[in-house]
Amino acid sequence: MGQALLKFLDNQYVEFDGVQNKFVKGVFTIFGHGCVVGFGEALESYKGDIVVYQGKNEQGMAHAAIGYAKQKNRREIIACTSSIGPGALNMVTAAGTATVNRIPLLLFPGDTFACRQPDPVLQQVEHPLSQGITANDAFKAVSRYWDRIERPEQLMSAMINAMRVLTDPADTGAVTICIPQDVQGEAYDYPVEFFEKRVHIISRREPSKAEIERAAAKIKNKKKPVIICGGGVVYSEAADALVKFAERFNIPFGETQAGKGAVSWKHKLNLGGIGVTGGLAANRIAMDADLVIAVGSRLSDFTTSSKWLFKNPDAEVVSINVNSFDAYKMNACTVIADAKAGLEALYKVLDEAGYMSSYKDEIENAKKEWEEEVNRLFKADIENGLSQTRVLGELDKLIDKNDIIVGSSGSLPGDLQRVWRPEKPKTYHMEYGFSCMGYEVCAALGVKIAEPDKEVYSMVGDGSYLMLHSELVTSIQEGKKINVLLFDNSGFGCIENLQNSQGIPTFATQFKFRDEKTGRLTGQSIPISYAEAAKGYGCKTYTVTNIEELKEAFECARKDKVSTLIDIKVAPKTMTGGYESWWRVGVPEVSENQSVREAYQKMSEEVKKTKKF
Repeated sequence: MGQALLKFLDNQYVEFDGVQNKFVKGVFTIFGHGCVVGFGEALESYKGDIVVYQGKNEQGMAHAAIGYAKQKNRREIIACTSSIGPGALNMVTAAGTATVNRIPLLLFPGDTFACRQPDPVLQQVEHPLSQGITANDAFKAVSRYWDRIERPEQLMSAMINAMRVLTDPADTGAVTICIPQDVQGEAYDYPVEFFEKRVHIISRREPSKAEIERAAAKIKNKKKPVIICGGGVVYSEAADALVKFAERFNIPFGETQAGKGAVSWKHKLNLGGIGVTGGLAANRIAMDADLVIAVGSRLSDFTTSSKWLFKNPDAEVVSINVNSFDAYKMNACTVIADAKAGLEALYKVLDEAGYMSSYKDEIENAKKEWEEEVNRLFKADIENGLSQTRVLGELDKLIDKNDIIVGSSGSLPGDLQRVWRPEKPKTYHMEYGFSCMGYEVCAALGVKIAEPDKEVYSMVGDGSYLMLHSELVTSIQEGKKINVLLFDNSGFGCIENLQNSQGIPTFATQFKFRDEKTGRLTGQSIPISYAEAAKGYGCKTYTVTNIEELKEAFECARKDKVSTLIDIKVAPKTMTGGYESWWRVGVPEVSENQSVREAYQKMSEEVKKTKKF
C-alpha cells in the first residue's frame, strides 16, 4: 500500500488556465515506528521524481509545506508523513493553519494497527468508548477531508477524494489520510489505471448572469464603494482585473493580510491595509463607504474590525468569492465565482451602464496623509534603543523589492500590514488567518524551496521564535538559505499591549526572572543571545543594537551563503498602534480592577455600533 500511495502521488497534475504543473513535488517526513517500515520503505526505494525532506519537528515541517503551497498559489504541494501518537498530533496545529487559510496540505499520520492484534501499541491513545478511536481522530475538526485506510484497497477512493479537495479552490485546506502501520505494508493488486497520469483541472468558476445583474444593480445605486482585496485575488491571479475595475469606476481598495502585495502600494487607488491592523487611509474611507465589495476575502474580524468599521448606515456588502460559505458572510449580496471571472463580468455590466463613483479628492488626500504618517513611523527614534518601526523603515529600504518577507504572529503582522510597501506580487507572504506562532521560520524554508533564486526573510518576534524554529536546521541541511530577522523585545509584546489596553497590568507577558519577594515574574529580564544559539546550528549570526549595526549586518548577511539570523534588540512598546479601528475581545464584566471595569463599559458601547450579521 505504501508503494502504491507513492506511485499515485507521483502521477498527479493540476491544470490552470491551460498550464499544467506536477502537483506533489515532495514529502516531508520524520520517521518513527508508525511510518518508517511501511511508507518509509516505499520512499527509500522509490525511483521517481518526488523529493524527500527530513523535517525536525512535525508541526514545523508541515508549516514549511504550507509556506511552499501558499507561495506556489496552491498549485504545487509537499506532503507530510509522521509516526503515530505524538508525532501525528504535532501536525494538528499545522492542519488548522492550512484549513483556516484555505491552503492545501496533505498529511499522512501513521496510525495504530488496523488488525488490533498487538493493541495497545506504543503511543496508542486508548478510548474506552470505542477501539476505533485513535489520536488521529483529533484531526477531524481541522481537516477539510479525513479518512483512515483500514484495508489497502480503500486507498483508491480515499486518494481520489483527497485530490478532489486539495485541488478545489472553494474547498481546499488540510487533508488527513490516516495510515495504520500494518496496512501500509500489506499487498494488494491495484488496477493499472490507478497509477496513470491524472490531471485535475482547476477551473475558473464563472458567475451566473442573475448574480452579476443583482450585484451590478446594487453597485449602481451607491456613490462611495470600497473594495477589499483578499487572498482570492492572489490565488486567482486577478490583480490586473481588480486594477482595471478600480480604475474604470474610480473605486479605492484596501488590502487584507492575504491580499496585500497583489497590487503595488504605489497605485493611486491602493489605500493599504484595512481593518484592525490597517492604516489610516483605508479605514477612514471604509467608515464612510456606502458599499463594500469584498473580493476573495473571508471577512474575518481583523478585516472588518469586528464588523465595527463600516459606519455608514447605508453600507452594504457585495461579496465575490468562489467559496459560498465565505461569500454569504455579513448578509452579503453574493457572486459565487472566481475572483477574476467575477470582476470581469461585473466590469462589463457596469461599464455599459456608465457607472462611476462620486469620489473627488478624498482618496488622494487619505493616501497622502497616510504616507506621511508611515514616513514619520519609519524615522521614529527613541533614546537608548531601537524602535521597531524605525527598524522596519530601514529594512524597507534594504530588502530588495523582488525578495520575499514571511510573517505570521505577534506585533509584526500588524506593523507590516500598516507600513510595509511591497511593489512586486508574491513578495509579501503573511499567514494571518490562524496567526500561528512558529510559522515564520519554518514557512520561510518552504518559501525558499518554492523560490530558490530569491532571498527570503523571516520576520519574527522572540516569543514566536522560541515557540518553534525547527526547520532553520533543515534549511542548513538542504542548503536553502533563509534569513531570520528576529525582533527581540524580551517578551510577548503584542499581547502585553492588548493586556494593558483593557486595563490589566502587565502580567506574565515579559520574559523576566521570578522575583523572590513577590513570587511573580517581575525580576530582571532574561538575557538571551539568540545569535549565539543559532550560531550553534551552523547559521551566520549578528547582533544589532543600533541602525549602523543593522545596516552592516544586513549587507553581510546578504553575501552569506548559509542561513543567517540577525538578533535585533528592539525596545518594548515601539510597534505601531491602531488607526481608527476597534477589535472586540472578551473583557471581564466583573473585576476588582476599576480600569478593567471601565474597559468593559467601553467595549459594551462599541459593540452597539457593530453590524449584527
